[in-house]
Order: sequence, then structure tokens, then C-alpha cells
Amino acid sequence: MTKKQTDIGMIGMGVMGSNLARNMVSKGFSVSCYDWNETLRKKFSANYKEGFFHADSLQEFVESIERPRKIMMMIKAGAPVDSVINELLPLLEPGDVLIDGGNSQWEDTERRVAFCEERGLLFVGSGVSGGEEGALTGPALMPGGSNGAWELIQPIFEAISARTPEGVVCVDWIGSGGSGHFVKMVHNGVEYGDMQMICETYQVMRDGLGMSNIAMSEVFGRWNKGKLDSYLVEITRDILAFETKDGEQTVDMILDAAGQKGTGKWTLMAALDAGEPLPLIGEAVFARCLSALKDDRTKASELLAGPRLGIDVDHQDFVEEIKQALYGSNIISYAQGFQLIQQVSKEQGWNLNLARLAQIWRGGCIIRSTLLRTIKEAFMRDPDLSNLLLDPLIAESVSEAQVHWRNAVACMTRAGIASPAMSSALSYYDGFRTARGSANLLQAQRDFFGAHTYERIDKPRGDFFHTEWSGSSL
Repeated sequence: MTKKQTDIGMIGMGVMGSNLARNMVSKGFSVSCYDWNETLRKKFSANYKEGFFHADSLQEFVESIERPRKIMMMIKAGAPVDSVINELLPLLEPGDVLIDGGNSQWEDTERRVAFCEERGLLFVGSGVSGGEEGALTGPALMPGGSNGAWELIQPIFEAISARTPEGVVCVDWIGSGGSGHFVKMVHNGVEYGDMQMICETYQVMRDGLGMSNIAMSEVFGRWNKGKLDSYLVEITRDILAFETKDGEQTVDMILDAAGQKGTGKWTLMAALDAGEPLPLIGEAVFARCLSALKDDRTKASELLAGPRLGIDVDHQDFVEEIKQALYGSNIISYAQGFQLIQQVSKEQGWNLNLARLAQIWRGGCIIRSTLLRTIKEAFMRDPDLSNLLLDPLIAESVSEAQVHWRNAVACMTRAGIASPAMSSALSYYDGFRTARGSANLLQAQRDFFGAHTYERIDKPRGDFFHTEWSGSSL
């Protein structure tokens, strides 16, 4: 290192922390590194020296960073973050910045912002998306928290972030409090939905059409050159084409029991708290829960009746219908996610720029896709757009897809192939486009047994009425 003190410190030298640190050094910044795990410390320090300061104690680490200090934590969310903050407090000075880059719950970030600001420190909760490769070559970053922190970390964050195809940085200051982690949480919820829909597409091609992995890989490869172009479609293409030296098709050997780390569940809980419909992401979360019941599902496969697997249609035509179903469902996934962000932004006073969020997600992150450019343009046309489906151009696209989408879901249902996310997305579409639904009967039921009252179509909204139902003629 040529400078006496470093530009920034990184706590947590696991995969994400070490790759972000390497990214920073590659952009000309010097980085102090620390981890309580001595093995991780020594392994990293042995391999990477130029541009790094490797500290053996927390105090040595803090003292090596230029004031006002900027310290990023890439550690497990929850109690470990609070523990590290408390250990750092005696060593820090007013104006220093703490950055939590893990997947923390946004309410925890709100609390930590207030806690640190009371002690003269600045706190940032930053979403970091892109996985191991993104951390090293350019992630999408979603920082939010204490006012005044952005001007201190902006040069570093902009330097290490991904770029859109047009060269725009995939980072911006999201807003105050826990806004950065909230946006990252919803990003992950959308990711859950996108992955589940791709898996449903894979299963119907595998079990319904009897397609080989190579044939499916070729389909995903073609899709990735058009309107379904996305990181997740791209890696699905590569996964299905992957074979070991012994000719093993690895995807076929993986147990069909999915894991999860909680962000999808948190997104669903946030939607319930906000009263926002998020059925597609909810089904994606529950699909993972159902997949984990592997033993019960194996028993049920021998006990429970269902139709014969297989779809007797022209393969080429049906693949096109599945493509349209996936595209329409993707639009619904984003529509639900952005509507949740918009609603909570209003409740919290964050005033989030949804067009800018779509831009940030266009590069580096797991859900990056061509569709996000269309979404960005929709919010630029109308920043107050309450739901993406109300944008005329997006409405036209999903309307064109819905005929094929219906046929695909119907075929999957008749063949006994589960499509929880895509069928849920279609139900949401139909529910959203229906001017008069069935909730009038639901309100009557609630009023009958609980006197919960109801509004009338011939009276102003906000006026409530109750009927003594037991006195009506039967």
C-alpha cells in the first residue's frame, strides 16, 4: 500500500466480503480487512497483499482506516450485526460510517440507524445483489440509511457497481432508514417468483413433453436472445447443458428439495402487513416449503391419484405457449413487487424513485433482465403509476400473452403438473382486470356473522352500513 491509511474497511472475509474487497482494490481503493476467524484471515492475507491491510485485531483494523472511517460488514444477518456494532462502538468516532451489506431485515436496519445516529455515527443498510461473481466484478447496490452517509461512500460504491448496457451505474442512494434493505428484500422476493416460474417451465417441458436436458437448454438459449433475456434464463440454459467428464447430467442428480434463507418469507410478511396482494411470490415461497416435504411427497406419489403425465400437443407450438406464459407471469411478478415497494415507500415517507430502482436492477443483480428496461420506461412515463399493469404498453404486452398463457396453464393442470406461480399470476391478472368481483358476497358474510359492516355501490366510499340478516325473509 502506498497510503498510510486505507480508504475503507471490510469485516467478514467470507466469499462475499473477500470478493467485494478485491473489487474495491481493483478500482484503486485500499482496503483494511478483518475477520474473527483466524483461518479465513490468514488464507486471504496469504493470497492477496497489494492494496490490502490485514489486521489481526479489531482495534488495529479500526486504526488503519482513514477518518471519517468507512467500515463495511459482510456478516450473517441478525444478532451478529448488533454484536459487531457494539464491539466497534468504543473504537469509533463521530462521523464514522458503518455499512451492513448483508441481508438484514429492514426493521432491524431502521433500529440500527437510530441507535448509531444517537451516538454520532452514520449507519447504512445496503442491499448487495449479484452473488459471488457479482461481488467481484460488479454487483447491484441498494444503500439507504443515515443522511450524509452517501457522499462519503458514493465514490467507492459507484466504482465497484455493475453497469447497464448503456454504461449507467447500478447503484444509487435509495433513501432513509431501512429503505435500502427493504428494496433488496423485495428484489429477493421477485427472485423467488422468477426462479419458481422457470422451474415450472422446466418441469412441464421435462415431464409433459418428454424433452431432454439438451433440448430444453436450446429452448432457454433461444429465449435468452429475445424478450425473456435475463440472468436466470441464461444460467438455466447453462445448467441444463452441463455434463461432467463422465457424462453425468448433474441437474438430474440433485435432490428436488429447495432451501431458503428468509428474504422471500419476509417479503410475503411485509405484503401482509401493508395489505398488498403478493400471491405469486407467496406461492413461490410455499412451493419451496412443499418441496422440502420430500419423504411425504414420495409416499403420496404412490397413494394419490392423478392424470397420466404427458401433453399430447405439437411440441413447437406448446413451447411457444410456455414462453408466453413465462413472460406474462414475469410481468405480474414485477407488478406485485413494485406495488409493494411503492405502498411501503408512501407509508414510511421514503419517496422512492421506482424508475431508478428498475435501472439499478438492470445490471449485476440476480433478477437483471431486458424486461426491466420496459419497466423503467413505464415509471418514467408515469412516476406515480400505481401498478405496472396500468401502463398502456405493458398492458398491451400482457394482454397479447394471456391467450397462450391460459392454454399453457390449462394443459399443465390437465396433465397433473403443478404450476403454482404461473397459475397464481394468471389468477391475479384476472382478478385485477375484473371491475366487479365476488367480494360483495364476502362482505355480506362478514356482516352476517360479525356485524363487520359494508360499503354500498350507490353511496360514497367511506360510508358503512349493517344489515340485520336474520330478520330477512328466507
